[in-house]
Parts: sequence; structure tokens; C-alpha cells
Amino acid sequence: MAEGTDKSGNGSRDKSPDEAALSARLGSLDQRLSEIRDSRKIRTDQPANGSGDGAARASAMARGFRLSSELIAGVVVGAAIGWGFDRLLSTSPWGLIVFFLLGFVAGVINVMRSAGVAPDRTGR
Repeated sequence: MAEGTDKSGNGSRDKSPDEAALSARLGSLDQRLSEIRDSRKIRTDQPANGSGDGAARASAMARGFRLSSELIAGVVVGAAIGWGFDRLLSTSPWGLIVFFLLGFVAGVINVMRSAGVAPDRTGR
């Protein structure tokens, strides 16, 4: 506490200025923390330049993995269907080529729909 508390018998008289100083320091700390939180919120709303919040980077990475897996899944499924048609109908490369391209187009449309670029036309 304060030095005057040790010398005088009554310490309650010196607590009042200490409590006022402590209250002022707590108010100042609260104001500085609010400013820091606001600046971090503004920084995470902007595109990350490498010095962003860890949770925002993880969320962006998860979204990137989801979008890339949508594209890859469309291409792989299209190629598999084309390969199956080629095996069944003996139309060697044409089924694979046609369905590979259709799978690519379907994958791009799914990515655009998931990213929010294209409108969702599911009838909802």
C-alpha cells in the first residue's frame, strides 16, 4: 500500500487516495483494451496480409480446402463416369473427355455457388 499506512495507526484514511488511483488506472486500462480490441476487429475484417488473427486464418484455410475439394470432386466424378461409359460402350477416349469437361464445369459451378458468387438455384 502507501508509505503512510505503516507510520500511522489508522490505514483506512490512506486507502481512499489509493483506491482512487487504482480506479483511475483500471479505467485507463479498460480504455486501452477497448481500443486494441477495436483495432484487431478492423484488421480481421480486412483481407489478411500475414499478420492477422490465427482464427481468421484458420477459417480462411478451411474455406479454401472446402472450395478446392468441391472442384476436385467434380472433376474426379466426371472422369470416373466417362471412364465407365468408355468401358461399357467401347468409345475409348470420347466418354472420358466429354465427362471430364462436364465434371470440370460442374465443379466450377459448385465452387462459385459455395463462394457466394453465383446465385443458388435450388428453388429455396
